[in-house]
Amino acid sequence: MSTGTRREVLGIGVGLAASGIMPGLSSPALATTRKIGYAVVGLGSYATRQIMPNFGGCDHARLVALVSGTPSKLEKYGAEYGIPQTHRYSYAQFDRIRDNPDIDVVYVILPNSLHAEYAVRAAQAGKHVLCEKPMASSVAECQTMIAACRKAGTKLMIGYRSRFEPYNRLAIELARGGHVGPTRLITAEHGFPIKPDQWRLDKALSGGGSMMDIGIYSLNAARYLTGEEPVEVSAVESTDRADPRFRSVEDRISFVLRFPSGVQANCISSYSSAHNGYRVIGTQGWIGLEPATPYTGQTMTIRKDGVTAPRTLPPPVRNQFAAQLDHMAECVLTGATPMVAGEEGLADMRVIEAIYRSAAERRTVELTA
Repeated sequence: MSTGTRREVLGIGVGLAASGIMPGLSSPALATTRKIGYAVVGLGSYATRQIMPNFGGCDHARLVALVSGTPSKLEKYGAEYGIPQTHRYSYAQFDRIRDNPDIDVVYVILPNSLHAEYAVRAAQAGKHVLCEKPMASSVAECQTMIAACRKAGTKLMIGYRSRFEPYNRLAIELARGGHVGPTRLITAEHGFPIKPDQWRLDKALSGGGSMMDIGIYSLNAARYLTGEEPVEVSAVESTDRADPRFRSVEDRISFVLRFPSGVQANCISSYSSAHNGYRVIGTQGWIGLEPATPYTGQTMTIRKDGVTAPRTLPPPVRNQFAAQLDHMAECVLTGATPMVAGEEGLADMRVIEAIYRSAAERRTVELTA
């Protein structure tokens, strides 16, 4: 069992606070424009079960190419989605995407340690990049990705799907708008009992344990609900090293973030307990989402002036996956900057590195701008 807390100074870039609530750049003019072509890199379960099926709900994005190291997957999904042999690539052939004009955006859905390599190679091939979260395994890799896309003149967006989900967007609007009074406290807890024998439990591939996976939802929620960057962090790790799942990565991290306005966020990241939710507590009540960030089924409850009631939204025209894919496509078509650009992923990674150092070195913290 390991525990720790820590204090340290960390530079957080100005302007990295979560910005924007609505993803819609859609306009009638875009309806007559060709759809933006995506190549999906990595055909694991998230890509094949959540991302690829949702291209069918997009207005501006379409799936045009696949990249995988498994020939049987290329054959199966190529046939299912009508992807011709010329648009199916092995990893060894990846750089040939440069010569395919149908590919506008490369969506990197690989183990974390491979994000930077394939994002940089995609940019060098002249393609825009959508990359899954966490953006990379380190701050240095994030900075390399941003620099590569900037040099190539291509856009870089990170797959923060919850920013395109209606209940989370409403929570941002209500929290920042003072619906239950000024925010004083946020609680955010995300975790699940992880099954053994998967790449997320191999530090060389994942870069870490629960904090590099489910914990990012707690961290990112605290940032987007406040619209601020934390100025202080302290963290405690709790991991049973006798559990074979946790030979090289952590199980649970509890961390506290403090923001310039005085808001405190108490957060949990866990690979051994089941929770998914957050609560924004103000001077007049609270706004709660539980579950907050699943693929479907978000539930909102608001308590204000002594009255507790659910808040129900109509079904969205596009779910969070299709909305995310369309947002990147709309940015390519209009020249706009993605709402969750590479700087957003860099901001999270800076805090994650501080959380790990805090837990390891047992001191409490200051994060400076």
